[in-house]
Amino acid sequence: MQKIQVLIIDDERAAREEIRRALQPYADYAVAGEARNVQEALALIQELQPGLLFLDVQMPGASGFELLAGLTEVPDVIFTTAYDTYAVQAFDNNALDYLLKPFRTERFAQAMEKHRTKVRERAALSGSTVPDKQLFIKDGDQCFFLRQNDIYLVESVNNYARIFSVNKQALIKTSLNQLEERLDPAVFFRANRYQLVHGRYITGIVAIDSDRLQLTVRGNITVIVSSRQAVRFKQWNKM
Repeated sequence: MQKIQVLIIDDERAAREEIRRALQPYADYAVAGEARNVQEALALIQELQPGLLFLDVQMPGASGFELLAGLTEVPDVIFTTAYDTYAVQAFDNNALDYLLKPFRTERFAQAMEKHRTKVRERAALSGSTVPDKQLFIKDGDQCFFLRQNDIYLVESVNNYARIFSVNKQALIKTSLNQLEERLDPAVFFRANRYQLVHGRYITGIVAIDSDRLQLTVRGNITVIVSSRQAVRFKQWNKM
């Protein structure tokens, strides 16, 4: 059985060592590396492609939330923090779990069992233990995860992007171009200058003139495919 690769991200060496010790009884997990800050973590995530992060929320330079917001693909995450307020924010907004420092053995075991359960459920659905692609979203003071396959439409709103998902909407301070780079081009299509659509949620396609197309997306939302993009859409839709 392939072990789940773990990356520990914490600026305190004692905290990293504590997590290493706590993971020793879990033979199905292997510590692939450690990072002391966001810059080191970004390089190691790209190199190691870990399946699980133990991530400190507060670190010098940039926070754990800022790290996740910059990732194209976000692994499973267990937050670690010494501050209740940060932990509650992370937990209430759909984190896998959080651990308060110093860790208690039974609390660590609960977090690990929760992750094992998630891995088993994912394997049962897809036949794979590869994590679902997900985004970490910061909408004002709220932080949460969104699965890419739950997003059906993204729209440009001035200097922001509005995300429509099956569970909620979010308005984030990023350009549509920047967000498009974080989304899977195999399932998301740039219909025009202002909108991205997920192919799974397209329920209707109609030609409205010789050049343009009209898409119907979940909830009877109408999206016009520009003449510039229409040829590309016909090719993309056959893939």
